[in-house]
Amino acid sequence: MVELKTDVSIEAMYEAGQVLEQALTAVREAAGVGVSLLELDEVARGVLKEAGATSPFLGYRPSFATTPFPAVICASVNDAIVHGIPTSYRLRDGDLVSIDCGAELDGWVGDSAISFTVGRARPADVRLVETAERALAAGIAAAVVGNRIGDIAHAVGRVCREAGYGIPQGFGGHGVGRHMHEDPEVPNEGRPGRGLPLRHGMALAIEPMLIGSGRDGYHEAPDGWTLRTNDGSRAAHVEHTVAVTDAGPRILTERGPRR
Repeated sequence: MVELKTDVSIEAMYEAGQVLEQALTAVREAAGVGVSLLELDEVARGVLKEAGATSPFLGYRPSFATTPFPAVICASVNDAIVHGIPTSYRLRDGDLVSIDCGAELDGWVGDSAISFTVGRARPADVRLVETAERALAAGIAAAVVGNRIGDIAHAVGRVCREAGYGIPQGFGGHGVGRHMHEDPEVPNEGRPGRGLPLRHGMALAIEPMLIGSGRDGYHEAPDGWTLRTNDGSRAAHVEHTVAVTDAGPRILTERGPRR
């Protein structure tokens, strides 16, 4: 069942989204050669705590997971696509890092992800991240009243495929609001004009995931959470929480000053 948010609720989600973006910005600024993924998790914890927010990730245990998630960020490095558990691994020059984070404030959730390189970036990684951002922008642009979920999926998938990248099947975006994962599902590939109609008040997490080799294969790591590419190629993951409104899509996890 899809819950339509009121304008007041959308404002509350925006406030949660701003805390979340502060956390992601702080994590990105702290990330550098020699910094551990656990240290980045501590940075995000500190921002959430200072803002009076909590983490919807910490302790989360969906049906596929054998254990609750132990951190407030997902930290996925190089061939890890999503759901990476922060460890004592220390970042190396040229690593490609994806950080996914959530924030819950006053009962409302924001969900967002960024990808970036540490130290000297490989040109292929720069292109991969830039394409992921373009796919995200295309998906957001399609999140308008009168379109359908399939229009978002098609917009995201088209950018990814035309650039020659793979898409991990079965993983994509979702509704968000009082809970981190709500209806509807928002695939990263699909047919335009199909699926649930978009209405004012829908809040969606749109999140492209790209595999650099162009192949779609992935597997679950022994930790029961991390998804890795089958061929060892690198991956990128970006995400925004977006409200569908009569005035157009509104990014609730936008970066920078409020418009």
